[in-house]
Amino acid sequence: MDKIRKIAGKIASVYSEDIVLGEPFIDFAARFSSTIGTTVLMSGGDLDCSRYHILAAKPWLTFTGRERAMTVKAGGRSVSFEADPFDTLRLILNCCRPDVIQEGLTQERPLPVAAGLFGYLSYDLKDCLENLPRTSIDDLCLPHILFFAPSIIVVHDKKENNTKLFITIREVEGQSSLKTDLDYFQKTVSSQPVTKQHSQEKHTGLTSNLTKPEYIETIKKIREYIASGHVYQVNMSQRFETDFSQDPFGLFKDLYKINPAPFFAFINAGDHQVVSTSPERFIKQTGFDVETRPIKGTCPRGATLEQDRKLKLELVESKKNDAELSMIVDLLRNDLGKVCKGGSVRVAEHKKLEKYENVYHLVSTVKGVLDKDKDSVDLVKATFPGGSITGCPKIRSMEIIDELEPNRRHIYTGSIGYISFHDTMDLSVAIRTATVLNERIIFSVGGGIVFDSDPADEYEETLHKGKTLMEIFKGGEKGLKNTSFAWINGRIKPIDKAFIPASDPGFQYGYGFFETIRADSGKPKYLKEHIKRFYRAWEELFSQPVPDITWDEVIGQVLYENNLQEKTAAIKIVATKGDRDIPPYNNTLLVTVREYTHRLAGQNKSGLSLALYPKPRQTPLADHKTLNYLYYFLAGKWAKEQGADEALIMNPDKTVSETNTANIVLIKDKIAIRPLSTHVLPGIMENVVCGQLENLGYEIKSKAIKPENLFSADQVIVTNSLMGAVPVINLDGNNMAEPTDLCRKINDVVL
Repeated sequence: MDKIRKIAGKIASVYSEDIVLGEPFIDFAARFSSTIGTTVLMSGGDLDCSRYHILAAKPWLTFTGRERAMTVKAGGRSVSFEADPFDTLRLILNCCRPDVIQEGLTQERPLPVAAGLFGYLSYDLKDCLENLPRTSIDDLCLPHILFFAPSIIVVHDKKENNTKLFITIREVEGQSSLKTDLDYFQKTVSSQPVTKQHSQEKHTGLTSNLTKPEYIETIKKIREYIASGHVYQVNMSQRFETDFSQDPFGLFKDLYKINPAPFFAFINAGDHQVVSTSPERFIKQTGFDVETRPIKGTCPRGATLEQDRKLKLELVESKKNDAELSMIVDLLRNDLGKVCKGGSVRVAEHKKLEKYENVYHLVSTVKGVLDKDKDSVDLVKATFPGGSITGCPKIRSMEIIDELEPNRRHIYTGSIGYISFHDTMDLSVAIRTATVLNERIIFSVGGGIVFDSDPADEYEETLHKGKTLMEIFKGGEKGLKNTSFAWINGRIKPIDKAFIPASDPGFQYGYGFFETIRADSGKPKYLKEHIKRFYRAWEELFSQPVPDITWDEVIGQVLYENNLQEKTAAIKIVATKGDRDIPPYNNTLLVTVREYTHRLAGQNKSGLSLALYPKPRQTPLADHKTLNYLYYFLAGKWAKEQGADEALIMNPDKTVSETNTANIVLIKDKIAIRPLSTHVLPGIMENVVCGQLENLGYEIKSKAIKPENLFSADQVIVTNSLMGAVPVINLDGNNMAEPTDLCRKINDVVL
């Protein structure tokens, strides 16, 4: 605590004043949305839990953690340490709480919050509470816990139609922070209105981490677990994603306009943003009074009034939904009972019907009174993650979720909201929630599975629940279609369904090879030569009969399916060994395509830069384009880090052979020199270029070349099947001879 107190300083007081908004709250909040740490909580609709809009901005403290690695930043300083995230959360609250309590805020009760922490608890924090198996993939690598302590909090009371500003006043180097923070607030609200909006853009289409058949199979597996007595209910989800390069707060505004819900949230976390449209409260605390509002039971809205009425009635009268909700209510009563006074936990409202734009929900409210020796963190630990989005019993349900869902959930089914320094807290369940990360948007949708769940219906329910988000991205199931296709073992498939078996030595050892071919307007270049080299590798490495494939026909099909018949494309043919040495063989043959843009397009450069890779190549596999390509991949990556375009590859005797993607030809007087190496890939384009050089009167020779020889050449050319012939302009930052128009003359003929 001493380290945290040292960098956090002391809260002197909390400034407050009534303000008047001259614009809708969401437009007011937009002014702050581009600042890291800004959190916006919007209460859409007119339900009893939809009273306050809250803006939290200009954080003076940031707390982030993954597993047990904690970091607290404040005042330009930071402290990192190993600790339990919940213990660290309590330390921060305990550092700040006494200062704020002295302000008398608990007596005045400025609902809902005047000073505190805003942020999220990811679902994956469950692993800090329980000893659970971890068999899913954490591909996002984001914080498990993230909270900001804002200097500025604005609370708008929809019921009373008034707005209050709170500023946490701290002593910073002997001076009050109030003037700086107040000036920042006034300057921001008096600036020009923010007009940046989310706009429709071209998307590659939504993809899911589970196909429909796979999702249905997981439902069947859960039903088997239920029949075997493992669980009564499990919440199962699938994750969708697509590209996204627009303003995340603009998306937040669009979603709020389409379907306002009680627990809308936006968090600008810097390297990622969270947009939540949740209808569900997880935990609310006001002093010692606590409540949770689980949702169980969902049906879509009808297209007509009669259909809408019928669906609503079916939901209310459904025995399945009644049983689900009652089961989760009992679970949450038990969770609250761990930290509440005996006899205080009660069901205040059961099976209330709530209406939203796309669905109806059944909701219950469970209330209790916190024990005198318990605090907000105890309450969160006793109830997290919420039973409505795990299942019953909770621990076994979470184990099954981890087994059946391929990816870690992160924010999905975690919690978003605030924990104040004066004994108030309001956290939502992070459902209908998206994460924007590195120009991708990711969101999950799920539902509670019981024994009599219909797998197909459960799949459809996930689409109904995610409809609002999905419609932003081309709408409903239409967005699930892929736009990239591959040919694999005789069939055209979506690229993300073209799998190589895990038992294939091509996957395990890189036992395979490939060819990369250029196609212009649907016609592959030098296909005969590429297939000849491909078959040579097949015979030497596989010792099997070569496949009888009409490659131009296959390539034509893949170009057509990807709408690349009229464009320049890069085609890749891949072969893997398979694990059978006798017929029937089980090789994998794969053809993929992508649109190709020349390496120099859009660059103000006359050629490519090279960097001499310091690790010599020592493998006879260099004779073939094998899938064991890591050496070349790392060499190219290293070259980029040096500011170069390509890595120049050395042999063990310090002579050079090629670059990480291309062959080399040196021009000296009227001689074209090909580097002589014990093992080097014979280049298709290299042969074509040398043939053209012969037509131009050059003599072709092969000899050992050292790096310094490149500087004495009249010109150095690199070649591959995609880019043709391109001049080299420098090596390791040292310039070479100025390029002539020789490459242009060659490319006019060969490309």
